Amino acid sequence: MNSSQFLFQPDSLDQSSAESDVESEPERVSAYQKLLSTLNSPSEEEEESEGEDGSDEGEDPEVEEESEQEVEEGGDDEDEESEGGEVENGIPGQEAEEEGGDEDEEVGIPGEEFTDKEHESKFSLETNVLGEEEEEEESANTGERISQDLFVQHLSTELNEEEVKSITTKDKTRTHVKWPRLGNLVCTSSQQKYSSPLGAPKDLSPSQAHLYKPLELTWPKVNQPLLLPEHQHGFTPLQQELLSIMGSYRDLYLPESSALANGPQVRSVYCLHALNHVLKANSQVLAHNTQLRNTKPGSEPDELRDQGLTRPKVLILVPFRDSAMRVVQTLISLLEVGDRKLDVSNKKRFKDEFGSGPENQPAKLSRPDDYHAVFSGNVDDHFRIGVSILQKSMRLYSPFYSSDIIIASPLGLRTVLGVEGDKKREFDFLSSIELLIIDQADVFLMQNWEHVLHMMKHLNLQPLDSHGVDFSRVRMWNLNNWSRYYRQTLLFSAIQDPQINAIHSKHCCNYRGQVAVKNLPKTGSISQVLVQLPHIFQRLEADSFMDQDARFQFFVDKVLPQYRDAVMSHTLIYIPSYFDYVRLRNYLRKEELNCTHICEYSKKSEVSRARHFFQTGDKQFLLFTERFHFYKRYTIKGICNLIFYALPTYPHFYSEMCNMLKASSSGEEATWTCTALYSRYDMQRLAAIAGAERAAQMLQSKKSVHLFVTGGEETL
Repeated sequence: MNSSQFLFQPDSLDQSSAESDVESEPERVSAYQKLLSTLNSPSEEEEESEGEDGSDEGEDPEVEEESEQEVEEGGDDEDEESEGGEVENGIPGQEAEEEGGDEDEEVGIPGEEFTDKEHESKFSLETNVLGEEEEEEESANTGERISQDLFVQHLSTELNEEEVKSITTKDKTRTHVKWPRLGNLVCTSSQQKYSSPLGAPKDLSPSQAHLYKPLELTWPKVNQPLLLPEHQHGFTPLQQELLSIMGSYRDLYLPESSALANGPQVRSVYCLHALNHVLKANSQVLAHNTQLRNTKPGSEPDELRDQGLTRPKVLILVPFRDSAMRVVQTLISLLEVGDRKLDVSNKKRFKDEFGSGPENQPAKLSRPDDYHAVFSGNVDDHFRIGVSILQKSMRLYSPFYSSDIIIASPLGLRTVLGVEGDKKREFDFLSSIELLIIDQADVFLMQNWEHVLHMMKHLNLQPLDSHGVDFSRVRMWNLNNWSRYYRQTLLFSAIQDPQINAIHSKHCCNYRGQVAVKNLPKTGSISQVLVQLPHIFQRLEADSFMDQDARFQFFVDKVLPQYRDAVMSHTLIYIPSYFDYVRLRNYLRKEELNCTHICEYSKKSEVSRARHFFQTGDKQFLLFTERFHFYKRYTIKGICNLIFYALPTYPHFYSEMCNMLKASSSGEEATWTCTALYSRYDMQRLAAIAGAERAAQMLQSKKSVHLFVTGGEETL
């Protein structure tokens, strides 16, 4: 394994000097770091003033309306006025990153790095061996683990070239299984000999889950807050089914992981699986070190291939620092056996940088519960941290090439990976990732999905440098550049979305197969609309999910002419895509239509004026982006006509927008309208809004216009 260090500047703006942080070198704060801190730390006055939002009828158009934590605010007038193709990504606060591109030049200072020379040998896999206690335990369990534990079977399996070729070229077999908690499972595989059919879920206990011995003791205590009295074995029913699939080393896609509902259960069980994988892998390396040390000259054992080309084994992608902190806290809790506290290097520094300070405290705002569940704690989205685990100790902020686990946001990784042509970029540390965990993937859609795709392209590539690895210990399938076929991917999201589905279907090629949870929604979010409102769904013909030209032309030719008349005032146009927003905004300006607009880049003063002019009727149209709604959840008053340019990414956004019509109701309910555009590629979103049965009818029907009425007798 490799002990060389990866040169990169850590994300922090503050440096701890207490406890175990003394070994850290001081850092300078770059201009880009200062910029990032301003994007996520609104003043208390700003938070308090937004607390008044939604209760006043007449707003002063010149008064700046303040908002809650500025999770993703750009507010750049140049971006606001750009053409559709000029803004590379529609995410607030990302322009600076795109301009910089190279983290060492823009974020870090050349020559500076985080080092931990004092503890390097303590956490080195090359120089450490098992202690006497660990050696006895390892010797006692080796036979059982080799015969039963799929960890050993999975990594020791040697594929041949024909099998590897068939993974990408052979048609996959597909089977359907129904489990009590997860529901319908779709299992796919191209190698039947390595993926036995999924039977009924096993009633697991910690001792039956092939956990590393200390985890059997700590798991029941860590998971206790999530258990109900009827849960007898230390797992919830959901966790038992998830761990059954994870333990088989198949890829898993769960599009029903909500931060408000089962998110904590999912996070706990994937942390358990990841830590179990790391402890077993490191224990195997240390056991072989001990074996080699005790070997007499001339009696060397056969090849002991037990590692990859680089040390990092697990990559966990999460959207915010608070999410990363919860993951690390879970890992620490799982390693604390009995009353013994785990020795964690740089713990105070981590708490300072990833914890919630006064600026991160949520304002007392009237927002839905799911909003508070997602945006709790520190919501900075630019971070990465290495974690190494050895000898009952943990080191946070370890150099990537000395880390077992890397926890990062897509943006935090992107600034290290760079792009082709950058003078300094690094991605070799992703070469031997054996377990990829993507949590809250739906939030990445609201940040910048391109960063996720960029990361996937650089995963499990052959390293450009040896990084001091002992090739005699590297597994043959790592040397053959077949790591991607052994990588297990766990993908969790709150929603079904074609872009997330594509990660599972196109970027996951685990030889043990894939499992996807696919349950059709019986009732759609339209049932949550409380106002009496006719809903007109118009189908358009498109060539693909991303056919923006067909949608734009349909809207301009078929829909917009119905709303040009001044009688159809107070029309809000909801637009999920920022590119569509820019294109439509420029068209309305060209046509000199009376419109205003709000997007994720808008300044508070611009938002306040736009809302005021729209409510009073001074502006006939309001263009409104989905990402602004995701990050702010303002109540827009004065809506009489609602147009969904495309169906919302989150189905409950549909009912939320429709229910805004009652915010300033003054007897004009009879004139309210709601129009939604969809194509045959919007099946998943349509089913989540209208229900699976009705969505199927709407897509198969010869009619292109369908009507629902809520708030009274609902008809089709």
